Formats: sequence, C-alpha cells, structure tokens
Amino acid sequence: MIAFASTESTDPRPSRRQFLLASAAAGAGLTLGFVFPGARASAADATTPSPFAAYLRIAPDNSITVLAAHMDMGQGCYNGIATLVAEELGADWQQIRVEGASGNPALYGNLAWGGKVQGTGGSSAMRSSFERYRLAGAAARTMLTAAAAETWSVPAHEIRIEKGVLAHASGRSARLGDLAAAAALQPVPADLRLKPASDWTLIGSESLRRFDSADKAGGHEVYTIDIRLPGMLTATITHPPLFGARLKSFDPAAAKAVAGVVDVVTTSRGVVVLAEDTWAALRGRDALLIDWDESTAEQRGSADLLAAYHEIAERPGDHLAAERGDAQRALAGAARIIEATYDFPYLAHAALEPLAAVVARSGDMLDVWGGHQMPDLYQAVAARIAGVPVDHVRLRVMKTGGGFGRRAVPDADVIVEAVETAKAIGFRAPVKLVWTRENDMRAGRYRPMMVHKVRVGLTAGGEIAGWHHRIVGQSILAGTPFEKVMIKDGVDLTSVEGASNLPYAIPDLRVEVTNTKVGVPVLWWRSVGHTHTAYVVETMIDEVASASGRDPLALRRALLKDNPRHRAVLDLAAAKAGWGVPSATPAAAGHGRGIALHRSFDTTVAEIADVSVDGKGHVKVERVVCAVDCGIAINPDQVRAQMEGGIGFGLGAILREQIDLAAGRVEQGNFDAYLPLRIEDMPAVEVHIVASSESPTGAGEPGVPPIGPAVANAVAAATGQRVRSLPFAQNIQA
Repeated sequence: MIAFASTESTDPRPSRRQFLLASAAAGAGLTLGFVFPGARASAADATTPSPFAAYLRIAPDNSITVLAAHMDMGQGCYNGIATLVAEELGADWQQIRVEGASGNPALYGNLAWGGKVQGTGGSSAMRSSFERYRLAGAAARTMLTAAAAETWSVPAHEIRIEKGVLAHASGRSARLGDLAAAAALQPVPADLRLKPASDWTLIGSESLRRFDSADKAGGHEVYTIDIRLPGMLTATITHPPLFGARLKSFDPAAAKAVAGVVDVVTTSRGVVVLAEDTWAALRGRDALLIDWDESTAEQRGSADLLAAYHEIAERPGDHLAAERGDAQRALAGAARIIEATYDFPYLAHAALEPLAAVVARSGDMLDVWGGHQMPDLYQAVAARIAGVPVDHVRLRVMKTGGGFGRRAVPDADVIVEAVETAKAIGFRAPVKLVWTRENDMRAGRYRPMMVHKVRVGLTAGGEIAGWHHRIVGQSILAGTPFEKVMIKDGVDLTSVEGASNLPYAIPDLRVEVTNTKVGVPVLWWRSVGHTHTAYVVETMIDEVASASGRDPLALRRALLKDNPRHRAVLDLAAAKAGWGVPSATPAAAGHGRGIALHRSFDTTVAEIADVSVDGKGHVKVERVVCAVDCGIAINPDQVRAQMEGGIGFGLGAILREQIDLAAGRVEQGNFDAYLPLRIEDMPAVEVHIVASSESPTGAGEPGVPPIGPAVANAVAAATGQRVRSLPFAQNIQA
C-alpha cells in the first residue's frame, strides 16, 4: 500500500483543541464536522448542507451515517471507524451505516501523514482516526444529551445513552434520531470528554463483528464494476504491449462492425472501445487492428535485468541509506564472514476486482465513481482533464475487492483513462471503463524486482561484529509527486525500510542502495519495502544463529535487549507455539520450524512456521503461530483477520508468484499463470494479540513481511537449504 507511513512515525496528529467544530441541521437531523486548520476546504461534497460536510449524520429515522475518511479495500477500516463513533455516542451497532468520504482534505486529511492529504495506506486508518472519530461521537453525545435535558427539563448529567436510546430515571426516553434536530441547535462543545477505556463496551470487544459480512457473503455488496447509470456506455481499453510503446495507427472498422459497439476513441494510454455492454466492448476490442511504435519501449527481459542487478550489487551503492559505527572495519577484523545474495521478482497486486471507474458529467459538475485510495490527487487530475474547477469534481468512494496498493497510483491511471474517454465523446453519456485481469497483469504496476547482497561478520565468540547490506532495485517514488518528500539524500525510503532501521543491537551497520533505471512501472505492494528487507534480515539472523550455534529465538532476544515491546511479541509467539519445549517424539524427516520478527508501519509481528518438504521439493506450511503488537486492538477479530490474510497473501508471493518479462512483454495474464495462494495451501493460523494500552497502529500490512523468512528458516531447518532466490517453487532442490 501507500508508503507515506512506511517510515516510523513521530505521530503528527494535532491536539483535539486544534480542531474546529461545527454542526448543522440536515433534513431535520444532525451533522457534525471537524476541520483541521490549514487544510484546503472544498465544496465538492454537495450532498451536505454544511460547509464542514460531516463526520456523522443522525437522521430522523434513527439511522447514523459515518463518513469514513479512509477507503475500505476489505481491510475493515469502515468497521473500525464505526466502532469509534458508536462507542462514544452510545449508539446501537445496528443503526450504524458507513459511507466513503472524499474531496475535502480539510475534513478527511490523513492525520498520520500530517493531515493535509486525504488517503488510505500504510496501515494508518486507525492511527489517523482513533481520536478524531471518537471526538465526533463524543460531540454528538454531548449535544444530544443537552437537547434531551432541555426538552425534559432535567439535569444533563442524569441522562444516559445506551444502545441508541437516551433515557432518564423519570422514565423519559427517546431514540437518538428523535432528538437529532434539537441537538443540531445546541452549541457545539468547546471541550469534550472522551470515555475512559474502563467504560468501553465496543472498542476491544471480542464479540463485535463486521457489519458488511452478510452483504459480501451474499453477493449484495456494490462495487464500481456493478454501477449502472441511465444511458451509460461500457468501455474497454487496449494498452501498448510493451512499457513505453506508443500508438502508431489503428483501424476501428472491424470493432465498429460489432453489434453494440458505439464508438472507438484514443486516450493518452491506449485505444478504447465504447459499447452498450461489456460483452460488446470486449468483442470490439478484440477486433481492433493496432500498430504500435515500440522503438522507445523497455525491451529487456527478467533474466537480463536480474543479471544486471547482480553486477550492480557487487559495486558500492550509489547512496548511503544508514550507517552506524564502522561496518567495513568491523568486517575486516571479523573471525568469520557470512555472505549471501538474494533476488526477488516483480510481483503483481492481483486484486480480485480489476480496476474500474465511472464518469458522468452534469453541467459543470463531474462525478467519478471508483476505488479512490488517493482522492485529492484523483480529484485534481479529473478536474484538469475535464476542464472544471477542482471542487466541481465529486468523487464517489466505493469499496473495492482488494487493492494491496494497486489503487493508490500517483499517475491516477484508470481515472485518467475514464475521464479522457468520457471527454473524447463530449461527455454525452456516462462512461464505465473496465479493465480486464489481463489489462492489470500486463499493463499494471508491480512490486519492483530487487537484489540484496549482505555480508555479516562474526567475532570468534559468534557475536555479530558488523553488517554490510547493499540493495539494488527501482525506486517507487522517483518521478512521482512524492519524490520531494520521501526521497532524502538520494535514498528512496521504500527501497530500504526494514533494513536501514534495524531494531537489533548491531553497533556497526552500513546499508547502501542503488536505484536502477528501468522502463517497467513499479508501485508499492502490500507492506512495500518490508516484503524483501524482512526476508533478507530475518533469514540472515537465522544463519548467524546457525553459524554461532545459538537458538534463533535466544539470539533475537539478546539482540533486542533494548526493545522490550519487540521481545514481548517474540515471547508471546514462542510461548504459544511451544518453541523450545521438548517433544515426546522427534521431528519427522522433512519437517522444520522457523521464526521471524519484523516491525512495519509501527506494528510489530512475530511468526513461527511449521513446514514439511516432500521428496519433490514441495513445501507445505502446516501451521503458523502469530503474535502482534498493534497497540489497542479496536476490533480484535479484525486484527486477527488481517494477520491471517497477510500470512496467506505473503505465502502466495514467496511460494509461487512472479511476473516474468520476455523481451519486455509480461508473460503472465491471469490466475492460470500467476499463482496466488490456493485455499488448499492455507495453513492453520493462530493469532495472539499483545495486550496494550498504547495508541492503535495498524494491521493491514504488518502481517505480510515475517511469513516469508519464517517459512524460509523452517525450510532450512527441515532440509538444510537456504532459499535466496524467490519464489520457492523454482528454487528448492528435491
């Protein structure tokens, strides 16, 4: 996902007194909004009568709508945000609804990113929302209570709100919706009292379940691809077959001859067929005759690039990402050196729902439906293309069928294509642009191919004397709007995170990076740089333990002597897995256990994997025990789900996933060739949450990084083989 928060944060959230509050009557109900000073306001959300828009709306029918600042891609942030509001308000869980909000960073700016940009990523939704949405709920509770006190002529402190009902000992009671209009006339509280943790009934509840599970399980959830508007045309696109190729010419005649095809147009990114329905659009696209100019395209294959990266890794890096002590001197004096080179392939996001966007223009207002992970950026891009003011672009934020970073695209790819297509036909009809899976697999954005070279020196006593780490791969941020902020001294933080900030007590450390120039578009992929750095660091730690004859858990504990929260996570995982407990029966041949620990996005996760490897080199992950410290677990069941999902996601990547380039063309096109984890490969997973009173961090991404090294270390324990070239399927010897 987005890498804004991939560096360890310094918590830039404003204090509660820095918010401005406002309320407004909306259809005789109550709306509440908070504004973060200094952010840009917008009138794009014309559905709210208040210039503050709203965080929550209480309607006369007693429904409560929460406007979520973050987009839900399946990670459950809508559930978390609703929990915060309902907790403070005293609402009944059944009366809560959630809508995605966008187009107003003054209201919805991500506080974990500084508050001036709206966006979802870096496992920051709960960190950004924890206080803000509780304040919204508390403000509503205070104003509703004041309205009830005034109506009933009783002291406000004698009124209680439970399960959506205001009640007084005199027997008077009312639903929240009954008093919403009166509450809107109350002064907005200048100071707010949040419930103490001891009074929480929803936050941290083990019994609270997601409110959208039934709709998803029953197929009732509406995604962008499901939207149908009167007169809408469906559009499909043909992209260049090589990255960097350009349109030379095309013949639309055969496409236009297909029944149902309405038009064929060009955009800056390809040729688009518009039709009355998806089937006609696809048939028309297949009939197109296109000639591409490939003279300036990237034409190297994966093998060429990998060979070049290995050569680069033998030379000093272009930039210094981290240095403490003198690693080179320490290595020169080491009694023993462990040296290894690792390589990681390009990876696709492969979300189940391919990209789609719907565009409709009415007068000078432009509506854009989609999975808007960075709405501010998309709003500006859509406005520029359509030729309307930014605040005349109304973004409709849809839930999405997965994302894993793919929907946070700095060049707003599908938005650009959809708006350009609608503009090409003069906005005469709404347009739904739909990508096929092959579009996404062959013209998408990828986790960069990476190569690492590491040299670790050991003393005669087996202690780590020095750590020298080189990283080679494409920069995700170079050339994007985030380059100025997130590339420092030539170092793209997303290339080195997890390696440049090692938690281990290694006094002599040097991390270098070289960012390569390749024409393949790259993007953050769930957990971003941590996906490869964690693998390298945690398997090398395991090799050090093996070389020095130490237990891998004991070595990590010793190196984390100054990080008690890390050690607590390790200890919990080890205790639950029974690490080190003698077994009554010896481990069977081909079976092994491995451990890994990693901190990403301010959350620490330890995973212990039990694996078996058969005579054909097939790896079966039998069981994973996971421990996580994410601060306060707002929805424990959701945290467990995210850890389980992250483990499955990461397992698919290390076992079989890879994007191959042959002479610049992506070879994989669908799930028959690109192989995410199959259900039969999913291990039994136990997730244990460290009890904490610290502010919540995130759970969407941190479950991914440790699973690869945990499995690799288990495979090494089972077979003696160290897998340093991924995926496993091609690199384990039978």
